[in-house]
Amino acid sequence: MDTGKELLFFFSALGSFNGIILGVYFFFFTKKKFLTNYFLGALLFALSIRIGKSVFIYFHPELPKMYLQLGLTACFFIGPCLYYFLRSAVEEINVMPKSWKMMLLFWGILIVSVGILYPYEMYPTLWSFYFIRIIYFQWFVYILFSGFTIRGVLKKIFNTKEKASPSEIWFGTLFLGTFLLFLFYFLAIMGASAATYISGAVVFSFILYLIISILLYRKKTDDLFLLNSQKVSGKKIDAAEAVIISEKLENIMNEKSLYKNPNLNLQDLSREINISSHQLSQFLNNNLGKNFTSFVNEFRINEACRIITSNDKLTLESVGYDVGFNSKSTFFAAFKKHTGTTPLNYQLQALQT
Repeated sequence: MDTGKELLFFFSALGSFNGIILGVYFFFFTKKKFLTNYFLGALLFALSIRIGKSVFIYFHPELPKMYLQLGLTACFFIGPCLYYFLRSAVEEINVMPKSWKMMLLFWGILIVSVGILYPYEMYPTLWSFYFIRIIYFQWFVYILFSGFTIRGVLKKIFNTKEKASPSEIWFGTLFLGTFLLFLFYFLAIMGASAATYISGAVVFSFILYLIISILLYRKKTDDLFLLNSQKVSGKKIDAAEAVIISEKLENIMNEKSLYKNPNLNLQDLSREINISSHQLSQFLNNNLGKNFTSFVNEFRINEACRIITSNDKLTLESVGYDVGFNSKSTFFAAFKKHTGTTPLNYQLQALQT
């Protein structure tokens, strides 16, 4: 191996190793825990395994096929982790919905089962021709979903008339970096003359060091995990305007029962009252002192209390689903947080009065 190849190997392998370290950091060592932390950590971990496989196979093609299977297995989780990372940031979700858990479990069982039944060592053609296309198609579909999720952010980044916030640039960069990584690998697999297999590892290393430099440069990083968080500025909306927004929110939430939609997000609600998501987030965080999830959950819990006291035939779990929660555990946790007691205790107290 000549000096140029040695440097390329070192740079790419170090990027993969640092990606794993950074993934562990986001999982366990950030001061504040957001759902986005965990998905970003999982995304970096999956990417690092995928890149590490590419690096070692590129420079040592005689390695066992097991390494190829491991890398492609990790590749299967890149798309879902990217998509849920961006959705949890955009919609300010901090408790993983049951549907997300089920989907991740489905992908996990699927890829592990396929790997056990059809190992790469025994079915190399199946993996190198069919499975790899399925895996990259799945990755591409999730990239499309991710792009749709942050379409507003991407418009601001590419529109010179609007100034994107640091968090918007951060999330946009992570999305575009993952897309470029996919593109380089896809072109290499398709045999494009301008793309080499190792180029994906180089792109990943560059993106990773950019992430590290941002984390080291910024004194505060909370806004890098909540896309719509405006707590950093601390600036309240004018009192007269705040009253108007408050009345609009109260009316629209009660008239349309928007809180019953388990997929309601900040952008949807801001469109309903004809203000920007930035203004709505600023109003909720700085004027009311609560985030979007807490605000919506108050309406859900109030409605749940009304149902529990007026109808003892419904199960508590069904009440939670009726008012907009997407899992029993989320409903019970939110109920206790807002009322100080569990739904069961509240029901028993209501029956005694």
